[in-house]
Amino acid sequence: MTGKSKILIIGGIGYIGKFIVQAAVAAGHPTFVLVRDSTLSKPQKCERIQTFRDSGINFIQGDMYEHESLVRAIKLVDVVISVVGYAQLNDQDRILAAIKEAGNVKRFFPSEFGNDVDRVHSVEPATSVFQQKAKFRCVVEATGVPYTYVSCNFFAGVFIRTLAQLDATNPPRDKVVILGDGNMKAVYNKEEDIATYTIKVVDDLRTSNKILYIRPLANTISMNDLTTLWENEIGKKLKRVYVLGEQVLKDIQEASSPLNVRLGICHSIFVKGDQTNFVIEPSFGVEASELYPDVKYATVDGMLDQYV
Repeated sequence: MTGKSKILIIGGIGYIGKFIVQAAVAAGHPTFVLVRDSTLSKPQKCERIQTFRDSGINFIQGDMYEHESLVRAIKLVDVVISVVGYAQLNDQDRILAAIKEAGNVKRFFPSEFGNDVDRVHSVEPATSVFQQKAKFRCVVEATGVPYTYVSCNFFAGVFIRTLAQLDATNPPRDKVVILGDGNMKAVYNKEEDIATYTIKVVDDLRTSNKILYIRPLANTISMNDLTTLWENEIGKKLKRVYVLGEQVLKDIQEASSPLNVRLGICHSIFVKGDQTNFVIEPSFGVEASELYPDVKYATVDGMLDQYV
C-alpha cells in the first residue's frame, strides 16, 4: 500500500458505490466507507457490509449531514469519492464544506457517473436533473479543490441487461422499441470497469481538474447495431418499433415521474446523441481506455453473451 492514497467513499453501499469500494481495495488503496449507524443495522445491508469488512475495508460511522463527523472522516484520507444518490445531489455542498475545513484532500470526485452534464441538449424534466450536477461543478471549481468528474455514460448492468428498454428487466425476445432513428451512438460500460478506471485516476495528475470520459470504441454503438448484435446472439429477428423525436417529446410531456425523467434522459442520448456528439478535447477531458490501454474492459458483444 506504500504510496497509495487513502480513499473515503461516501455512498459506498449503493449501486455503483459498491463496485468502486471493491476496486479501491483491489488496487491496494486503504479504503474507508462512511456509514450511518442506521445503515449498519439494516438487515438488507448486513451481507454486503460483512463482505466489505472481510475485505479489509474500514467503516467510519458518520453522516454527511453531521458536519463534525464528516470532517473527522475526511481528515483520515487523501481522496474523497462521492457516489450519493439523486436525492442527495443538492446536499454535496456539505461534503465540499467539510473538505475545505479539513484542508488535506488532494482530489474530490463528485457524484456524476453518467452523461457529461455540460454537453447535453435535453428537455425538462431531464434538464433540471443535469443542471443540478452542472451547478455543483461550478461550486466545486470556485473552491479550488482539485477534482475529477467521471462521465461513464450507461451502466451495462441496467442498459445492456434490458437492451435500453425502459419497462424491461431482461433483453427483449420479440420486439424492441428504439427512440429516434436508431443511428445515434451511446456508450455502455460494465460497472466493474467504471470502478476500475475511477480508482486508477486517483493518483494520476493527468486527470486532475479534468473530466474522465469512459468511452471505449468497442462499447460505443447505435441502437440499430446493438439490436443486430442481440439478434445474432439469440438467432432471431426482432420487430423494431421506432419512436421518432417529436413523439418522444410528446411522451415525455404525458408521462408522470419518474418515467418522464428517464424518457428525457433517453431523449438526450438516443435522439440528440449527447454521449458521443462531441470531441473530447485535452483542455477539459481525457478518455479512459486511451489513458489506460492496459485495462481489459468488457465489450458490448461479450456482455450480451451472459443474457442469452
